[in-house]
Amino acid sequence: MPSAPDRTNAPAAGTARKQSRTMSLVEAVTNVVVGFLLALLTQIAIFPMFGLVVSVADNLVIGGIFTAVSILRSFALRRVFEAVRARHHA
Repeated sequence: MPSAPDRTNAPAAGTARKQSRTMSLVEAVTNVVVGFLLALLTQIAIFPMFGLVVSVADNLVIGGIFTAVSILRSFALRRVFEAVRARHHA
């Protein structure tokens, strides 16, 4: 007879398991790296369509700038939504 699955690490019924800080960091870094690579590939594909000739080094700098702006935007929006959530639950 098969035994019941081990649920010692499962969250209690009706509760959600929180993501660890380490996994949050891994997710955030992965998101930034994938976003940067996607921006870089998009620039390389799109810029020539508009007659823009940009070196790989310049593409890396441009991608870095847009990545930094994206991180700041994401952080700011996360803090705004957290403030709204905190005010709503206060």
